[in-house]
Amino acid sequence: MNRIAGPFAIPAAAAVFVLFAAPASAAAPTRVWVSNAGVDNASCGAVTAPCRTFNWAYSIVSPGGEIGVLTPGDYGAVQITKSLAITNDGTGEAGIQTPGGRAIHILASAGDVVSLRGLIIDGAATGLFGITFQDGSAVHIQNCVIRNFEGATNSFGLVFAPSGHSQLFLSNSLIYNNGQLAGSGGIFIEPIGASVPEVVIDRVRLENNVRGLWVTGTGSGSHVVLRDSVVSGNAGEGIVATTSTAAAPSFILVERTTSVNNGGSGIRADGPGATILLSDSTISRNGAGVSTANSGQLISYGNNRNNNNLGPEGTATGFFSPF
Repeated sequence: MNRIAGPFAIPAAAAVFVLFAAPASAAAPTRVWVSNAGVDNASCGAVTAPCRTFNWAYSIVSPGGEIGVLTPGDYGAVQITKSLAITNDGTGEAGIQTPGGRAIHILASAGDVVSLRGLIIDGAATGLFGITFQDGSAVHIQNCVIRNFEGATNSFGLVFAPSGHSQLFLSNSLIYNNGQLAGSGGIFIEPIGASVPEVVIDRVRLENNVRGLWVTGTGSGSHVVLRDSVVSGNAGEGIVATTSTAAAPSFILVERTTSVNNGGSGIRADGPGATILLSDSTISRNGAGVSTANSGQLISYGNNRNNNNLGPEGTATGFFSPF
């Protein structure tokens, strides 16, 4: 298995975030505004005097606070180490273009919750990672686009690799054109800690990546729910769960989801602890329909549509009776 070493191994120069020192003040503001006409200085942050970058706004906002976007613009990469919301609600295209690096890295603490909403996160073909999550209690990602992270053999649009008990909630988002070689792609779930993370992916489109969704059985294992989503046009597998001998389990529940036009299997379970439950979903026009290897398990609820694939349709290894 071609895994990310570390799990965010990227060139040292590309991994550096310049964290500005917050200006001295009586109390950090709970809301800070940014604008493409703003100026980063000691007095910015009010709606009438916004800051220019997410990084500067982050340095002055209080833990648990919010960075709000006033105008379209490119607001630069940011590392997040505290509870925070970054919100763009209807102001136009606002986000981060990151050639050669990673856009958002979340390295928070237990109890910290991060929210990202309404952002365009663009690697410009040379970016390495869109969003990487390493620590924190939860991250909520809504109405975002993550695209064009192709700068390394292990590039992904989103990497969720928590070292503690964490949750990922991803909804109403588009993740496309990410990855370079086989061990890369749209979303990579690779827990490295002693607790099993919980992941819910809802109403998401994974398109034209190398792999679409890849869940590995590392750390204490993975529990992932993918529902009401489309996985299409990826060069490799659309949805894949992998484990190795003596590794932790990798579990995905796929519900009301379409996996079509992928170069590899539409859905694949590979490894002794890899299990995919499949309900009310469509698998069609892939290199192969469904497949299993190395004792992987694909359990069907008996209400799926798997046909018209270019190669073998494949079969489930077991069935649940409806009730």
